[in-house]
Amino acid sequence: MTDFLVKMFVKDYENTEDAQVRTRYGLMASSVGIFCNVLLFLTKLLIGLLVNSISVMADAFNNLSDAASSIIAFIGVKIAGKPADEEHPFGHGRIEYISAFIVAFIVIQVGFSLFKTSLGKVLHPEEMIFNEVSVVILFLSVGVKLWMAIFNRKLDKRINSSVMRATSADSLGDVVTTSATIFSILVYGIMGYNIDGIVGVIVSVLVMWAGISIAKDTLAPLIGEPIDPKLYREISDFVEGYDGIVGSHDLIVHNYGPSRSMASIHAEVPNDVNVEVSHEIIDKIEKEAQRHFGIFLVIHMDPIETKDSKVKEFRSMVKAIIEKVDSKVSFHDFRVVEGEKQVNLIFDLVVPRDYDEEKREALRAEITKWITEKDERCCLVITVESSFVVEQ
Repeated sequence: MTDFLVKMFVKDYENTEDAQVRTRYGLMASSVGIFCNVLLFLTKLLIGLLVNSISVMADAFNNLSDAASSIIAFIGVKIAGKPADEEHPFGHGRIEYISAFIVAFIVIQVGFSLFKTSLGKVLHPEEMIFNEVSVVILFLSVGVKLWMAIFNRKLDKRINSSVMRATSADSLGDVVTTSATIFSILVYGIMGYNIDGIVGVIVSVLVMWAGISIAKDTLAPLIGEPIDPKLYREISDFVEGYDGIVGSHDLIVHNYGPSRSMASIHAEVPNDVNVEVSHEIIDKIEKEAQRHFGIFLVIHMDPIETKDSKVKEFRSMVKAIIEKVDSKVSFHDFRVVEGEKQVNLIFDLVVPRDYDEEKREALRAEITKWITEKDERCCLVITVESSFVVEQ
């Protein structure tokens, strides 16, 4: 069914890196969500009124909030697909995250309202009416929500969409809440115990929890996330794969929406190569990175010494000592400035972000101690910085 809908409504569906194709995927997914959730809302509301069940009606209004969420997602995806303009040179991609956050707020609001109503039913329970047909229809609704979860998950795998990932998770949550509602009706029909209000409270809490989870997932890219290690390695290897590039560091990726990113990286080049030659290589890498990753990459050129035997000896010594002191730490921008009585070793030290100032100073002191024991002429100038990569 998913493949059929994609082929029917998404033009050029295989070109998932294209912003317009992503927009078509989002509009199709939102339309399916609106249709299914409105249908489920009307069906469950009717059942809830027939059997006088607050848990069924709570579940119905949860589907109504899902339909509203799909409408907002539809509008958000439509706006996010607009091209860049003078006021928004990086496009409108982050609107997708903002719309998802609005959806999360609606889900939390609905869950809280249902919590208050369900709590009232716990304190003042009302008589229910058992209806076998209602149970069968609710089982069918579980099947619909399970299909929607799989449907959105498949689309997420195709275009890597946080909104569809959140929608899939929300649909799985609905499978759980509707199953709980069916359980309360069956308990009443078979055993005569009215646990409708209690189940309604549980359902409402699950709805609020789903909303909070969606909010966390959508706020993260808006606030700013660390780089995924896989992407960090892919971009670094891509840059370092060119002749004339010795190494790289300080890769930062700025997210302006799905498939809309800007990145910067420091590329190390031999200091004895003509600057125009190195600059030509840098230009080539930036252009090919745009085609390969779909990322606007800006490269800062760092000239380094690659042939001086003394510099290479000092670099090897520093590398060995840093690995011995702390394997989680790395260094770059290594320079040697020799004087009459001392040798200045200048470099940047990259440490995990959870290292506090005290630990950083202790690390700096220990590295300095080991190096000066090896060569008392050494005077270290160390700049400590944190990594922008996800630490695992």
